[in-house]
Amino acid sequence: MANATSNHIKYLLSTGAIDFSGDTFKIILMQSGFVFDKDAHEEYSDVSGNELGNGNGYTTGGATLAGVAVTEDDVDDRAEVVWNNVTWTAVGGAIGPSPGAIIYDDTVANDPIVGYLDFLADYTQPDGGTVTIIAPEVRLS
Repeated sequence: MANATSNHIKYLLSTGAIDFSGDTFKIILMQSGFVFDKDAHEEYSDVSGNELGNGNGYTTGGATLAGVAVTEDDVDDRAEVVWNNVTWTAVGGAIGPSPGAIIYDDTVANDPIVGYLDFLADYTQPDGGTVTIIAPEVRLS
């Protein structure tokens, strides 16, 4: 899975607006054909029109992330922000296809985008199956 941060989040971190330990973060699944733009995609409203539709076990607005861990990686010269696994169970139909997921801060005004997890392909979870994103992570460098 590829990982990209928004440029806007770097500004918000520099001004102290983002608190990974105290804020509420959410993750949303995107529709097939979505391409993340780290310059133009600053807020949830910039991408919400490309989010998967509500239904079949997926709720628009996404799932709340829990269990955040922030670490310093001196080998790769970055900070890493990782949350617990997140899941959706497909009920009444498939979830997807989705090329990736957006993580955003639901506490800060306008819900700024933290980053994008690119699945490197479109994935669809058939009815009855579970979509799992293992340890969603954003790398800040």
